Amino acid sequence: MSLRFLTLCVAALAPALLLAGARSGQEPAAKPSHTGRLTEEEFKRLHELSKETPPAPKGVEIKIGDNRAYLSLPEGAKAPLPGVLVVHEWWGLNAHIKHWTDRLAAEGYAAVAVDMYRGKIAEDPDTAGKLYKECTDDRAHMVKVLTEAEAWLRTDERVRAPKTGSIGWCLGGRASQLLAISAPELDACVIYYGGGMTTDKAELAKIKASVLGIFGAQDKSIPLDQVAALRKGLTDRGIRNTVQIYSAEHGFANPSGARYDAKSASKAWDEVSKFLAAELKGEAPDAGATSGERKAGG
Repeated sequence: MSLRFLTLCVAALAPALLLAGARSGQEPAAKPSHTGRLTEEEFKRLHELSKETPPAPKGVEIKIGDNRAYLSLPEGAKAPLPGVLVVHEWWGLNAHIKHWTDRLAAEGYAAVAVDMYRGKIAEDPDTAGKLYKECTDDRAHMVKVLTEAEAWLRTDERVRAPKTGSIGWCLGGRASQLLAISAPELDACVIYYGGGMTTDKAELAKIKASVLGIFGAQDKSIPLDQVAALRKGLTDRGIRNTVQIYSAEHGFANPSGARYDAKSASKAWDEVSKFLAAELKGEAPDAGATSGERKAGG
């Protein structure tokens, strides 16, 4: 993870966000709409360092059980809505993750981002590592937060999701898999470069959701043999899965990090969008994709 990462400067979260790969010498692009569907370039610009206050997240803070969460709904849409549970990276539920949640809402999903850190947000790697360990050491707490939020998407009157999915990055990728294991009613599971995931046969056998894995070939924290073992474990258990590997590093989809790779991030998001639309909305999947297929991209 990036040593240069800082949380986004918004009213609720004061620190500024550093964008890796800033376009030196170029005129600033027009500001994107924060209410409609976003291209990767528009999404990236939400995280560019600027003298102006960046756009505030458009959703609302809510409580699910004892935990805080962030809810973003499609503009003008009414229940029932397909639901997506969003799980943050090791930094915590910061403004970057809220923008991801808004991005999913703009695609037509009721998106709710959970807080795995009990209200804490990291602003440096040491704190992030400490919070990450505290979180992953308490599996029962992780399962509670995740399953309560998934059930909330199905039952809350604003959503009443007929189908649900999960998506997460880093810690969130690991949590996305854990939710699929813990909630067999989950329909779709997206894992962005999740480390520490299980390949235990008995655990994987509990998964009923379709799985999309997004990984980086240059990710030093997740060797490709671990990715291959995960894919084999899923395939051997008869779980529909696709694993995409991009020529990128860990954290490549985070516009606020030093390892952001716009090309790979854009391709990955396109795959995620198609996957969620097929699994949660019933839209026709990409005709070229097959169960268990491993693609190279980026």
